[in-house]
Amino acid sequence: MYAYRVPLIPLVALFVLIVLLGIALLPLSLVQRYRVGTARRLARSWFITLNLLAILISTMLFLVAAAVTTAWVPFAFSYTMIGFALGCLLGILGLGLTRWEPTGRSLYYTPNRLLVLVVTLIVTARVIFGFWRSWHLWGAGIGAWSSAFGLASSMGAGASVLGYYCAYWIGVRRRLRRQRF
Repeated sequence: MYAYRVPLIPLVALFVLIVLLGIALLPLSLVQRYRVGTARRLARSWFITLNLLAILISTMLFLVAAAVTTAWVPFAFSYTMIGFALGCLLGILGLGLTRWEPTGRSLYYTPNRLLVLVVTLIVTARVIFGFWRSWHLWGAGIGAWSSAFGLASSMGAGASVLGYYCAYWIGVRRRLRRQRF
């Protein structure tokens, strides 16, 4: 019986096309992230709880990954914990700068534009830096190329974003519970 085999070249081309499409759409996704992040929102208890649970699960998995990564990348866990702590402080600052609008039956909030921009720029800067370093180390081999992203500092930047959102969503949830609608 004849077994049909999928040619490898079209699969590789499809993979490369998907990666290039993701890179091309990255600026648009960052702009959209900023626009959505600065919009006025209705505080819904179920949505805030769901967001908080998702962020906490992501944070725990990220911290475990950072602890394991420290075996191969020096200071990965340390940078991650420093980034997470700084992100938590930024999240607390964000709560203080958030505009709260309690109405008779609900609570609306608008995150601070400057802090949303700072968090978006942290992600943007690490992505641009990673691409720049990768471009310059491309010919040095896969070992140098994999270190191009500065993994420990990238993990610190990622942890700062997770820390920001952990502190922010915990604060939004506490604020909503205090309103007693």
